[in-house]
Amino acid sequence: MISSPSGMVAGGSITSVKKPREAWQSQPIGQILVDSGYMSLDALDSALAKQKGTAARLGDILKTFGFVSEETLLKALTLQYGAKVVDITATPPDPALMRETSVETCLRYGFLPWRRTGNLTVYVTSDPVIFHRHIALGPRSQSRIVMALASASSITAYLTTHYSSHLSHRANTRCPAEFSCRSWARPVGLPAIAIVCLVIALIVWALPILAISTIYGWVFITLLANSGLRLSTLITQVKARYKTSEQPQPATNITSIAPLPVVSLLVPLHKEAAILPDLVKRLAASNYPKELLDVMFILESNDALTKSALAGLSLPQWIRLIEVPPNKLQTKPRAMNYALDFCKGSVVGIYDAEDAPEADQIHRIVDCFNLSGPDVACVQGYLDFYNPAENWLARCFTIEYAIWFRVVLHGIEKLGLPIPLGGTTVFFRREALEKLGAWDAHNVTEDADLGFRLARQGYRCAFLATTTFEEANCHLKPWIKQRSRWLKGYAATWITHMRRPLGLLVDLGPVRFFAFQVMLLGTISNFLVAPMLWLLWLSVFGLELPLEQALPKLAWLALGTLFALSELILLVIGVFAVSGKSHRHLIPWVPAMIFYWPLGSIAMFKAAYELVRRPFYWDKTQHGQHLKPAKSTLR
Repeated sequence: MISSPSGMVAGGSITSVKKPREAWQSQPIGQILVDSGYMSLDALDSALAKQKGTAARLGDILKTFGFVSEETLLKALTLQYGAKVVDITATPPDPALMRETSVETCLRYGFLPWRRTGNLTVYVTSDPVIFHRHIALGPRSQSRIVMALASASSITAYLTTHYSSHLSHRANTRCPAEFSCRSWARPVGLPAIAIVCLVIALIVWALPILAISTIYGWVFITLLANSGLRLSTLITQVKARYKTSEQPQPATNITSIAPLPVVSLLVPLHKEAAILPDLVKRLAASNYPKELLDVMFILESNDALTKSALAGLSLPQWIRLIEVPPNKLQTKPRAMNYALDFCKGSVVGIYDAEDAPEADQIHRIVDCFNLSGPDVACVQGYLDFYNPAENWLARCFTIEYAIWFRVVLHGIEKLGLPIPLGGTTVFFRREALEKLGAWDAHNVTEDADLGFRLARQGYRCAFLATTTFEEANCHLKPWIKQRSRWLKGYAATWITHMRRPLGLLVDLGPVRFFAFQVMLLGTISNFLVAPMLWLLWLSVFGLELPLEQALPKLAWLALGTLFALSELILLVIGVFAVSGKSHRHLIPWVPAMIFYWPLGSIAMFKAAYELVRRPFYWDKTQHGQHLKPAKSTLR
């Protein structure tokens, strides 16, 4: 049974309203605010107009646009529900009663079990509608349930203060151990590394022909597989572009008829003081209704620089700050795991601090979800750069991203293969995300790992031609650091999923299992053995190498031919990827990619070292170092 407290709960009183409480309880909240003089009728009409066709709550609209404050809305709720306000700072909940309900449930539904006297249990809530719905759907209790009121901010503050260690541990271990690299990755000492290297060297010295033949065979297979996958995605995308140009285009303003949902945006920040003002402007440029945006700036507790910068900004009502408790592990996925319980939306998206998404992006992604079946658990957009003209490295990085997102990944999606997701401009159905255990807090390429875990559970990821612009790493050292983190994460993801290869094969099926090997193991091994392929070029210029005698000349000719064909495929993909109107200026730079790809081998050797020495270390990429984003409508 649910009732309202008559006199049991101590709290504030409303003295400015003379109407009897019973008269208020039959009125909607908007009318109460108007009749009590807290808000004008014009403001109410404006808020109701914004509410049409959306899942937005009227109270959220009123607060978002500054029609009323949280305190004023709370006063009106006391009249509407006949409940009183509790100061949970002065009179905190009973700890024994709190143990009966999970902290995650309290955060999600915005309530706290507060007091119990005999057969009477008092709960404090910030949202009576959600509270009543949760109690009605929950298990029947013998207690008489009474509702009191408190602000959402005070409830959140209480939970984060008193249950910080629990929430921190949950953020670290949210992903099941069998799918997390935390269950196997351990730092390895230098002596052990030296012994392994020595054993390998001795094997090569003792059995040179076998060693060279083995390496040759592996290089040939992986190069062939990678080239085949790239060629398949190219053919798929060429066909798609041809069909699109031949068929009449649907109107771009057609949207689904489902109500617009609340969308939570996770924006992890770490030492991002310089970029914050621009970040707020870029997010504000979105045309998605602000009352349906739940933007969370996620901060590390020890990041004094970013905290200080945020203190000097006047943030809009639709942006909240979530502070992650201190921990030895400090990674982006851990921060997002922590923030997930604070989300209000049924759709959860991710942006990085330097991102500049297209204005209609969230609208289009929501429509994609609404028009798709429940098996589509995530939607991935394109990533591009707003500073491609900075230097040669920036141009090559932009070409690589065009190849990766516009041809390879999008082609992989069309082929029905699992997608190694990008770390930003990726949106999830919250229900599916929570079912999988969210992100692996220990994996430094949590996005790619999550893409494969989604595929293993039978979910699909859709690609949408909407673009977010980022800042390209324009200098060699930061580029190497960033790329080595990605490659280390690829290696950790492969090892994690391959600990039970039969289970992976059953989950994915033979074709997708093979694609998994090509995308991860093939990429890693190609970068590791690339120096051997470079040696072939020396023989082209007449330099004889000892290893040439280990295998027939025909074998080396076959490998050289395959290498040339793979480079040709990459060249064609590169030209196709940047052949759009906004990228055509990069076509002359595509041949220069032959000097760009070898940088990945340098990063791979760094990644291999860190995998065994510092498997969970997150090599932070610094943002805000170059040009600010330019306006673009690139699709």
